[in-house]
Amino acid sequence: MKPLSRRAMLRGLLGGGAVGVGLPLLELMLSPNGEAHADGSELPTRFGVWFWGNGVKTDRWIPLTTGSNWVPNENMAGIADLVPYLSVISGCEIKTATHPHHSGMTGMLTGAPYYQVGTTRDTIISTFAYPSVDQDAASWFAGATPFRSVEIGITRFRGTDEGTTFEHLSHNGPNLPNPSEYDPGALYRRLFGVSSDARVDLVRQSVLDVVGDQVGRLQKRLGATDRQRLEQHLDSIRQLEQRLGSELGACEVPATEPTAFADVNGQEQIEPQNDVMSELCALALACDLTRAFSVQWSTAGSGVIVWQVGATDGAHSNSHFEASPQPVVNASVTFTMNQLGTFLRRLRDTPEGGGNLLDRCSILCTTELTDGLSHANTDFPIMIAGLGGGRLRGGYHYRSGSAENTSKAVLTALRGAGCDYGSYGHDGGYVTDVIGSVLS
Repeated sequence: MKPLSRRAMLRGLLGGGAVGVGLPLLELMLSPNGEAHADGSELPTRFGVWFWGNGVKTDRWIPLTTGSNWVPNENMAGIADLVPYLSVISGCEIKTATHPHHSGMTGMLTGAPYYQVGTTRDTIISTFAYPSVDQDAASWFAGATPFRSVEIGITRFRGTDEGTTFEHLSHNGPNLPNPSEYDPGALYRRLFGVSSDARVDLVRQSVLDVVGDQVGRLQKRLGATDRQRLEQHLDSIRQLEQRLGSELGACEVPATEPTAFADVNGQEQIEPQNDVMSELCALALACDLTRAFSVQWSTAGSGVIVWQVGATDGAHSNSHFEASPQPVVNASVTFTMNQLGTFLRRLRDTPEGGGNLLDRCSILCTTELTDGLSHANTDFPIMIAGLGGGRLRGGYHYRSGSAENTSKAVLTALRGAGCDYGSYGHDGGYVTDVIGSVLS
């Protein structure tokens, strides 16, 4: 039987606009052993960043053991099932100019000092002097996918007027951010080609309805495993449509574009937002729509109110003013790590080839501070999630005994995705070495 191209899509018209439904990686697209495409080319690897603001509580975040199969501490107890996919790197520090949140953001995400734009109140206004690491990966993968990169936001910006460093993760350079998309509907339309004028049709008609004939013809070509995988993929798309379209009620088009999940009793609906955005990101990767992405769970210095753990004030204020041992701050970190777990499980549970999406990702998971109370940039919290298509060993905790440069961890994550850059960073953040024990 003739192989199916990895770039194959189901296409149709909805609401006067063109739509394209990407396909998951099917056996019909693979070599006999399932380890490469049918044409012999390598299965894709991806690079991502999953970022949260305000640091951690290091005494409850750093794993209890080092080396293989590390034992989670309190903050990561809820993601213990993911340990085989998680490489923790601790004991490293930012080597660029220090100015709490600003230096941590740019030191980690560009390997360089921040670019100061001005001053405000008793602090500074800054931006990124260089492209962020997700854009380094996007440059490496350029031209391989329809979207150069995808930027996703979970909890909304509640920060201050301290420049693009505080509001945005992904940057192309000074004052050139790639804003995260916080509206699940808008992200869906961007990824799957549904115009805003056709949004009401997500209630009345599925994009899958308009490609139904093509689905039927394709199913006749597939074996039992591929048919099941395709059905699961299409079911996920339809569930997302129903979830995103339900806010339109009885098909009455609102005056403005539907927003993300509305607050309930003044409380941000963090978990539903994270769930649906995790699904959308997994679909984008499964359809090979992008190989570079970022998830901004919360911004630098985030004021997100983690009401689920009893917080009544923003995370940044709590990190400053809650009395030791800061139980609400600690619970907020645990909640955040559990939300990271939701995202990673979605990738792990999405099959691809002989494995899953997380097998073929390298995701830099980090923040901009060591601890919100100390505002330190030492002993930085860093994880690399995924196995990078066999490049990363997973399940390993490397603890530096000599305050090594955090840029080594970032270069390791890039290499783990197959982005074989020889160096990373600038000035004090410049490195050519990696954390070798994390690579396989």
